[in-house]
Amino acid sequence: MALRWLGLLATCVALATHAQDLLKDSPGADWRALDPENTVYVELPGGRVVIELAPAFAPENVAQVRKLVRDKYFDGSFVIRVQDNYVVQWARPETDERAKAMASVKVKPEFFRKVDPNVVFTKLADPDSYAPEVGFSGGFAAAHDPKRGETWLVHCYGSVGVGRDNDADSGNGTELYAVIGQSPRNLDRNITLVGRVVRGIELMSVMPRGQGAMGFYERAGDYIPVRSMRLAADVPASERPALEALRTDSATFKAWIASRANRKEPWFKEPVGHIGVCNVPLPVRIKP
Repeated sequence: MALRWLGLLATCVALATHAQDLLKDSPGADWRALDPENTVYVELPGGRVVIELAPAFAPENVAQVRKLVRDKYFDGSFVIRVQDNYVVQWARPETDERAKAMASVKVKPEFFRKVDPNVVFTKLADPDSYAPEVGFSGGFAAAHDPKRGETWLVHCYGSVGVGRDNDADSGNGTELYAVIGQSPRNLDRNITLVGRVVRGIELMSVMPRGQGAMGFYERAGDYIPVRSMRLAADVPASERPALEALRTDSATFKAWIASRANRKEPWFKEPVGHIGVCNVPLPVRIKP
């Protein structure tokens, strides 16, 4: 048994080394700095979660989230729901005065938008069960419907969206969620996605599961505090990690997709030759 575990460890090291070499050898031009105006720091008891916003897909909802963050609406809010294999959700309790004041505010739903021919879409060759085409655009997993001329973000691990009730326009940015489980693609085009977690999702995925319906915490004492949320642009430069994301329109990213679909390491015995949109990791690093 010990020898088997040692062999597995060696394989994991080999896999990591192969991936690291591909990224390490990539040209600097294949990476982009995160925009401070579209980067949010969520400070939790366990550390910082970094979210990249996607204004190209949901401009009005992203603007609303920015406004709420700058108004310090989320400071002192709580993680109120952790549903296993699904989402972490944070908000102010419904009895909170600021939450009551926002209850009647409406924001246009942005479940999808028209395709912009000037925006690069890196299409995956493999078919998808939920969309005519899937791929990556501007650093985000996305889908296209060429016949309808529509595009939208898709629900992958780490995707961040705006919670809502039954009415399509009932999501106003005051309740946010992050996906911590198997990609719930049935939510695509039914709710507005505003970005993705680029760092720190592990802080959310290990949170205690709520025991109430849909993973809501049944006691206020179980809530996990959100100490603050800040736009990176409003944080001193010395307190910002110099994060870079691999450009999804770069040659390195295309090679990255191929390497994930066609694993050549000795451990893999059956070449798959295919990959799903939510199975392509989107690399982020500290600028070298």
